[in-house]
Amino acid sequence: MIKDIKGLHHVTSMASDAARNNTFFTDTLGLRRVKKTVNFDEPSIYHLYYGDETGAAGTVMTYFPFDHMMRGRPGVGEVGETQFAIPKGTLSYWKDRLTSQGVAGLKADTIFGANRLRFSGPDGDGLALVEKADDGRSAWTGAGVPDDAAIRGFAGARLSLHDTAAMEELLGFMGYQRAEKEGNVTRLVIPNGNGADTIDLEALPQTTFARQGAGSVHHIAFAVEDRAAQLEVRKALMDTGYQVTPVIDRDYFWAIYFRTPGGVLFEIATNEPGFNRDEDTAHLGQALKLPQRYEPLRDRIEAGLVPLAA
Repeated sequence: MIKDIKGLHHVTSMASDAARNNTFFTDTLGLRRVKKTVNFDEPSIYHLYYGDETGAAGTVMTYFPFDHMMRGRPGVGEVGETQFAIPKGTLSYWKDRLTSQGVAGLKADTIFGANRLRFSGPDGDGLALVEKADDGRSAWTGAGVPDDAAIRGFAGARLSLHDTAAMEELLGFMGYQRAEKEGNVTRLVIPNGNGADTIDLEALPQTTFARQGAGSVHHIAFAVEDRAAQLEVRKALMDTGYQVTPVIDRDYFWAIYFRTPGGVLFEIATNEPGFNRDEDTAHLGQALKLPQRYEPLRDRIEAGLVPLAA
């Protein structure tokens, strides 16, 4: 069994409008934009990262905004819900805030004993705020959100699947343990994690497969401390029969990817070197940062990107 995974690292989704996406996550949810860069494979579009003050692993939601991208169709074989942790007792604050800003799909409920507020992002993204007691992570207090209500990072994520057995077996191999089951949802927890500790598996045997598009999660990333741990995880996965990519340098972390039995794309990402490798913490996310190979094209790239609010 793998023992190096610490919880979630980041979740990466797709969007249809960069400016609207930026406004939603920084103004509506009050997260910090910790990096403004480009898609390493398609530098004509942004890659935007939102999280806490430093972009700590377990707090970062990232987006590829493809202009006018068709909206995705929810279904199985995807991350159906990305869950953010908020302090216990603050759900009413968030319900009022999101209502006043016209956020769609608001629905309050309780799952596994925790109060939850589900809502939709700008492209129909499946998002939720989950009350979590004793979350010791520090919050970024942007856009007027008070510290005692602000998002602490991820609580976890829900995967939508036809059948959850193979995914539960994989996550068990990755160090997750079954905690409880409620209806058709099974909760798995990583012991001694980074706060972004839970994965919920929702069995939807009659649901059609998702079609990726704007609002869809592209991949979900799990955190390991460093490159040495990542190589151990890669070897363990390959020894078990998974086809895992070589290590890829993403400037702010190193990444490996593999496709799971349920169709969801998993990434294993390192906590090193972090988002302050090319910007000091006080100015994270302000300047456009490019991979070195794209620096000769900076003028052309910047001219093609829409301006974003600070």
